[in-house]
Amino acid sequence: MSLGEDDQTITDKVNQPHVLSHPSSPPPQHPVVKMVLAELRAQRGIALPLVAMNLSWFAKTTITTAFLSRLGELNLAAGALGLSFTNVTGLSVLNGLCGAMEPLCGQAHGAKNIKLLHKTHPMTTLLLLMVTIPISFLWLNIDKILILLGQQQEIAIVAKSYVSYLLPNLVVTSLLCPLRAYLSSQCITLPTLFCSAISLAFHVPVNILLSKVMGLRGVAMAVWITDLVVVILLATYVWILECSKRNGSRWKEGGWWDQNIIDWIVLLKLCGSCCLNTCLEWWCYEILVLLAGHLSSAKQSLGVLAIVLNFDYLLYSVMLSLGTSVSTRVSNELGANQPGQAYRSACVSMAIAIITGSIGSLVMVAARGTWGAVFSHDASIIKGVKKMMLLMAFVEVFNFPLNICGGIVRGTARPWLGMALDWCC
Repeated sequence: MSLGEDDQTITDKVNQPHVLSHPSSPPPQHPVVKMVLAELRAQRGIALPLVAMNLSWFAKTTITTAFLSRLGELNLAAGALGLSFTNVTGLSVLNGLCGAMEPLCGQAHGAKNIKLLHKTHPMTTLLLLMVTIPISFLWLNIDKILILLGQQQEIAIVAKSYVSYLLPNLVVTSLLCPLRAYLSSQCITLPTLFCSAISLAFHVPVNILLSKVMGLRGVAMAVWITDLVVVILLATYVWILECSKRNGSRWKEGGWWDQNIIDWIVLLKLCGSCCLNTCLEWWCYEILVLLAGHLSSAKQSLGVLAIVLNFDYLLYSVMLSLGTSVSTRVSNELGANQPGQAYRSACVSMAIAIITGSIGSLVMVAARGTWGAVFSHDASIIKGVKKMMLLMAFVEVFNFPLNICGGIVRGTARPWLGMALDWCC
């Protein structure tokens, strides 16, 4: 190299801009870490409001049980048996049938298919309302059914009185479930959270008033009255959302009543598997309550189970939220033709399920010494709750991942896989 070339090289180096290094800048993230953090942020916006909403929802069940316990041992046992019967024969069926909305509306939202999104909501609502008719006949004959199954006659008669005043809850639930699914499939969860919080705030004073005036029947009425408040608020929000100019007045895009026979066949196929899947999850717990009624100390056993299951409902609310969140994410990504992102969402959700399941189990073990005293002063019931919660804590470690698997297959519109998994486990 000549001297002139050396001078030119030195000149070029001097003229190059000097880039200052910033020691405080974070190191570049690994692609896997970056992907996980992005997915956590995406699910946070869906899951956290759903967790809070479901916690408030199941807190209402805890409040109802607390008011039943104040009415005496017989009312607590009959109310617990009545709640289990309504969950097994009614609410689990309605919630399960509505589960078909998650893949249909979720994938429609991902594909920007507004007409499919619109037509699915009234179809599901009409289906649920039709199903409430045979369920009502079961509820009206609960005393005969319970006695036939070997339950004590005294408890069965009081349970009928409680369930008879819960009948309007079938219609309210048939309207409420599709509204919640319609919004959550579009990643809209905050309105449902706020409406549930308002309902929970009303639940306590309504229970105080009606339990004093009507006793056991008033506690039953308080359940569907506060749920009706949520239906009115959510229906108003959906109407405002659809007519909003900011959303392009989606109401005008139509599709609400464009159903045909093929749409009904697709919905019914999904409804069957989703319903069986949900029922299997709910029945595993509720059948325990029905079996407890056969024991010699039925009142005490039913009281113990009612108290333990109330804590488990709180954990189930977290489980349910995570399952709905991953179902929404998977269905949205598949609808947008992004199967790789859907797979990553499923993997991250499974990791979250294992962690939250372990945490929930530890919380249940830690709370087992004090939870029973919140509901009862009976030493035998408190002792029974303490033993039962230790067993349930072990079960929850496996329940969380199992529920998330169900959410993943729902998002892929293959709920029958979740049903097969529940049967095997």
